[in-house]
Amino acid sequence: MEEFYRIRRLPPYVFEQVNRAKAAARNAGADIIDLGMGNPDLPTPPHVIEKLKETLGKPRTDRYSASKGIVGLRRAQAAYYERRFGVKLNPETQVVATLGSKEGFANVAQAITSPGDVVLVPNPSYPIHAFGFLMAGGVVRSVPAEPTPELFSALEKAIIHSIPKPIAMIACYPSNPTAYVASLDFYKDLVAFAKKHEIFILSDLAYAELYFDGVPPPSVLQVPGAIDVTVEFTSMSKTFSMAGWRMGFAVGNERIIAALTRVKSYLDYGAFTPVQVAATAALNGPQDCIKEMRDTYRKRRDVLVETFGRAGWDIPPPAASMFAWAPLPEKFREVGSMQFATLMVEKSGVVVSPGVAFGEHGEGYVRIAMVENEQRIRQAARNIRRFLETGVESLHNVVPLANRR
Repeated sequence: MEEFYRIRRLPPYVFEQVNRAKAAARNAGADIIDLGMGNPDLPTPPHVIEKLKETLGKPRTDRYSASKGIVGLRRAQAAYYERRFGVKLNPETQVVATLGSKEGFANVAQAITSPGDVVLVPNPSYPIHAFGFLMAGGVVRSVPAEPTPELFSALEKAIIHSIPKPIAMIACYPSNPTAYVASLDFYKDLVAFAKKHEIFILSDLAYAELYFDGVPPPSVLQVPGAIDVTVEFTSMSKTFSMAGWRMGFAVGNERIIAALTRVKSYLDYGAFTPVQVAATAALNGPQDCIKEMRDTYRKRRDVLVETFGRAGWDIPPPAASMFAWAPLPEKFREVGSMQFATLMVEKSGVVVSPGVAFGEHGEGYVRIAMVENEQRIRQAARNIRRFLETGVESLHNVVPLANRR
């Protein structure tokens, strides 16, 4: 039978080959070091868990919650933006809680996209940035991911040559997967561009608190007047190691927030109330846990760069995010990122994400998630060293002959 319309618009799941290799290795008893998915391994702060326990079972907390988020949670998110970025938000009209930032992106696409609408999306990029709009019937036009003058040249060309004119552009800094970081000056130019061409900015700021070189990443909403054209998405997942709790936010432009809120009101009743109360405690409570989390990831980054480098694989140190964006080792570049990631699992027991999973311009790279402790990262480096020393020629039973030289 013919595929359903929205399913036809989705490509084959690009991680399937690596996941099959991972499952086969585990079934064979291999010790797998999984640096593939950005799934935080650090514990949720104790005071957040205690607030959850305290709220569980209280009268009314088992009932349907508020789709847009309980009042206290939206106020806490507004207070965070004022404290961290100096941005004042109205929690009634400019803040909505989402079931993680991923759900927020998917539903804002449903809220603002007409069939055939064009959206400008960085390539490589986190998949929901493109596929949320594809599922909503939109059309994606790729632009460079790095925040440089070349991006603005590409944006100008996209505006001129896209029919119909794009309705929005995606920004994601610190970036997943590339770990690029944008400056406030860049955002000023981006806002000016958006206003000039009357398009929206949808900013993914999920990694706002994961930075390593002392300079906190800015929010695009810090630019005066940015709220006229911008909605920004954040998440509790990485900042407070609450990935499985599924709690995020969209903030900014009232028109888009209202549209997203209305769509969500038809689709969900919000997160479980005790989870929202605990998330409120996280935002309003002691913030030392954020610095501790940041220090942990910085140490992991340093160990990763040092030990992988000694193993023969030079990794550019990321300035932010929980990912390293690593070019394939030289003698494996002809193999391609998908085959390389599969070989890594089969021959070293280390899982990474192939760059091509984030768009065709991710080819030649893999994304390495820093979600194992320092000891495991060192072990991964030892395994990788042995793998790299074998060379492509000895892996002919796995590498397609067409890719060999």
